[in-house]
Amino acid sequence: MHEAVFRIAPGGPYGEPTARTETTVELWCNDHSDLLSIRGDPTAVVDAVQARVGIRDRLERGDRTVVVTADCLRERGGTVEEPLRRHGCLLVPPLRYARGAKLCRILALDPSDLTGLYRDLLDERSVTVESKRSVDDPAVETPGPGAGASPPQLSARQHDALVVAFEGGYYDLPRGTTTAEIAAELGVERRTAEEHLRRAERKVMHAVVPELAP
Repeated sequence: MHEAVFRIAPGGPYGEPTARTETTVELWCNDHSDLLSIRGDPTAVVDAVQARVGIRDRLERGDRTVVVTADCLRERGGTVEEPLRRHGCLLVPPLRYARGAKLCRILALDPSDLTGLYRDLLDERSVTVESKRSVDDPAVETPGPGAGASPPQLSARQHDALVVAFEGGYYDLPRGTTTAEIAAELGVERRTAEEHLRRAERKVMHAVVPELAP
């Protein structure tokens, strides 16, 4: 397996609003909608999202804004899906947007597929290869425990529950919040919040613990 990170500019409707700013965006596509985590001033990005696909829900978390779109950007065109299909490559979420560009982490079984994808993308936009490596290469070192783990794929509710719990001090000693308070902030029943939290924690543990094994 081979991995490359491509920086693609312009970054499309979600990336271009980050140009000349410190704002960054992470995007997870859920077929029927997108989940965006925006750090920094969200105004320009939110306006672009509203104009392009609409907004179904929005949540403010300090310097982070979480947006759930009313439609999936992929269904409206302007993505890298078609070139990915042509070359048999896989896009690893989340997509990242910063400095007006889109950063895509891409996997392929054959490095020639990455080369073909790169050339196709170059036909219409500027593409820079930020990094490239063999995922199975034993010489590749990770900087710390868990750094090589794939990020857990959380649902929007699981993600929100985990963030609210963490930011509220649920994992501090002593705890700074309770599951009842987390549920109230999420607008759900306590048992529902606890279920979202348990599922999120289980996914995080499955992603991290194998990396800690000797």
